[in-house]
Amino acid sequence: MAANAELEVEIVAADHFVWSGAATMVKGRTSDGEIGILPGHSPVLAILEEGELVIQPVSGDRLVVGVDGGFFSVDSNRVVIVADNARIGGSVTAEAR
Repeated sequence: MAANAELEVEIVAADHFVWSGAATMVKGRTSDGEIGILPGHSPVLAILEEGELVIQPVSGDRLVVGVDGGFFSVDSNRVVIVADNARIGGSVTAEAR
């Protein structure tokens, strides 16, 4: 079934919505190291480290989102990322503050 081959992804920052949509893969860095999420992944709740999230949408080009911390939750093919700061396309360091 197509629904089982997709992740429902939502990314929000402390003060704004960043991105949501269907994806086939999400990759990011947690306090325990890099994590890759595919459909069917077991539930996870992790602390998100500063770095880049990589999302492969079901349709369209790969998306890179720079984050500077937060948390990462996976449950039932739903990925929710809540970042302190986030920006599509790259780093959220000094130039974004």
